[in-house]
Amino acid sequence: MSSMRELYQEMIIDHSRSPRNHKKLDHPDLSARGHNPLCGDEIDLEVKRGEDGVLSEIGFEATACAICTASASILTETLKGKSEEDARAIFHRFHSTVTGEVEDPYPSELMKLEVFTGVKDYPSRVKCATLAWHTLIQALDENNGEASTE
Repeated sequence: MSSMRELYQEMIIDHSRSPRNHKKLDHPDLSARGHNPLCGDEIDLEVKRGEDGVLSEIGFEATACAICTASASILTETLKGKSEEDARAIFHRFHSTVTGEVEDPYPSELMKLEVFTGVKDYPSRVKCATLAWHTLIQALDENNGEASTE
């Protein structure tokens, strides 16, 4: 196994065992629930926005597999402090990469997302990796909707 692949696995394990921002937020501005019926992953994602529309805080609670939990954890770290427009652009880039549509390396500020590039070889795991991201977009689009990976 390559050292880079081992590093990626370690990062996924770290974020799944000790997820960052795994919490309910006090008085969130946006929220959504995501569910992956194929494997049973469930996530509740909440967002606070600043007056300038920047995503100032993101929290989640999940009953989910390691990949889904790690992805949600890394999402919260990656998108905190970003505008909604930037968050949507990062979502599209992440989704295109994990589905194999784009193979360009991530820019340096998004390198943590690189750990999920291998899931493109496992279509059922793509749904695990993208559930939190789809749930965030659902929250931004509809506020209090339900996202699904179907």
